[in-house]
Amino acid sequence: MTFGRLLLLCLLLAGGFAYAVWRGVVDIPDRWNPWAPLDVRQPPNLLTPFKLRALQDDRALCEQALETSELNYRLMPDSTPEPSCPLRNTVRVANGEVDFSSPFLATCPVVAAYALFERHGLQPAAQEVFGQPVTRVDHFGSFACRNIARSNRRSQHASANALDLAGFRLADGTRITVARDWEGEGDKARFLRLVHQAACKAFNVTLGPEYNAAHHDHFHVDMGGFQTCR
Repeated sequence: MTFGRLLLLCLLLAGGFAYAVWRGVVDIPDRWNPWAPLDVRQPPNLLTPFKLRALQDDRALCEQALETSELNYRLMPDSTPEPSCPLRNTVRVANGEVDFSSPFLATCPVVAAYALFERHGLQPAAQEVFGQPVTRVDHFGSFACRNIARSNRRSQHASANALDLAGFRLADGTRITVARDWEGEGDKARFLRLVHQAACKAFNVTLGPEYNAAHHDHFHVDMGGFQTCR
């Protein structure tokens, strides 16, 4: 059999298998089924980015995904708070298992990615370094109708598709901030580097202090169309 025919046969078999999964003829675990809703309780895998993208314009699928999280959330109607910054498929997140410095409004993919990040990245990092959980997350906000600094391009914040994470508080009251604790060799700096790595795995874009001076005091995370970890 020639290579071309072998490749065609493999493609046909793969297509047939995918169709059988889609039709429900073949039963596989939901975490490996690209058409099954995202379950944030399950560890991320190669299909997770695909499932996060699927939430972008599907409110029902968004709700199914967020129901598997521990977040205190409310799906919001589409709105246009400022003429040039319409908001679509957004979610308002308030205090729940973890407190926030203030409630925030973000797109469903950002909120779902945050839920994955908190469960599979942030809390494991806190347990690894400090042996206790994070109980509060401080942030600088999500929605801001503006351009990227010194640019004519719209920021992901203009569509609430981003969140700026500034600091964390542990169960014993210990405070950790990006501005104060990123530099150094101690436990706080090690924790923040683990958190940065976890954010890079959960979100499409993660920008921290080593990106530029504008990010010296926070991690910018978003679900834009590019993959960047800086």
